[in-house]
Amino acid sequence: MADVTLDAVTKQFDTTLAVDNVSLTIDDGEIMGIVGPSGCGKTSTLRLVAGFETPTDGAIKYDGEDVTHVPPENRNVGLVFQSYALFNNMSVLGNVTFGPKMHGVGTEERRRRAHELLDLLDIGDLADRDPQTLSGGQQQRVGLARALAIEPRILLLDEPMAGLDAKLKQSLRTELGELLEELAVTTLYVTHDQEQALSMCDRIAVMNDGVIEQVGSPSDIYESPGNEFVADFIGTTTLLSGSVRDGHISFDFGELEAPGLPQGDTVTLAVRPDDFTVGAGPIAATVRNVLYLGETIHALAELDDGTEVTAELDRHTHDIAPGDQIKLNIDPGAPHVVDQ
Repeated sequence: MADVTLDAVTKQFDTTLAVDNVSLTIDDGEIMGIVGPSGCGKTSTLRLVAGFETPTDGAIKYDGEDVTHVPPENRNVGLVFQSYALFNNMSVLGNVTFGPKMHGVGTEERRRRAHELLDLLDIGDLADRDPQTLSGGQQQRVGLARALAIEPRILLLDEPMAGLDAKLKQSLRTELGELLEELAVTTLYVTHDQEQALSMCDRIAVMNDGVIEQVGSPSDIYESPGNEFVADFIGTTTLLSGSVRDGHISFDFGELEAPGLPQGDTVTLAVRPDDFTVGAGPIAATVRNVLYLGETIHALAELDDGTEVTAELDRHTHDIAPGDQIKLNIDPGAPHVVDQ
């Protein structure tokens, strides 16, 4: 295992700046997630760490050793891709033992490693199967076993659950998170799925246009977004801007209590759906839509000044419908002030 450092790394493809002066450290044994919209640079960052791309500027280090120009086959990294990329001319066991064989590991030892990993991933009975006959979830586990069989210094996962159904994703998310914690292997996990990142990673880097906007624990990223982009991208958020006067924030639609905020400042609040109280309060709104999401129900509403907000409803007692006029309040201690 190793810690990984990206030191002012930039990657330019012709006229496209894919990664822009990124500095990031992944600690030994840590699971670091990178999330962001399509085209933000997260997969390019993973490919730079793997060695498939060379930085235009900056350096990449493993345990302080500069590996910027070391080819990927000499970096000892385990890779799990969206497509799994299994060898269909080999059995499951053959896929898992292939990497150690290329690294010169003896037959007995590589078979021992393979069977141990397959048992750990609860697919030991599939060792002799053709990968093409396996389900998506089973293929994903084979891909993970193959990546771990070389005993990598770093494990890189690029959208490993894309294409799986929602129920299987939820199950594998729990299992994979527990496995990575148990193995304590340094992991870079690239995904567009915020729930995967929030539930599985020790820290998360949020990327946008090749730049890292914020790095922090899942709770830091969700509860204390560093700027408007992070607040808007992670989860469901309403951004409200107003000015602070006499312990209150003045908005176009009214005032809210604002204890502790500097007098005279113009601020932007990141308000989550469950920060709203529906039924009473100083904010008048018109319901435009009601979204049933299973575990939660959201009301999409419009304030008198045209601002759109998303408020969470009580799924057991609400009787709100589109067109209804409602009153809202915001817990003054719940919203987070973000940088614009």
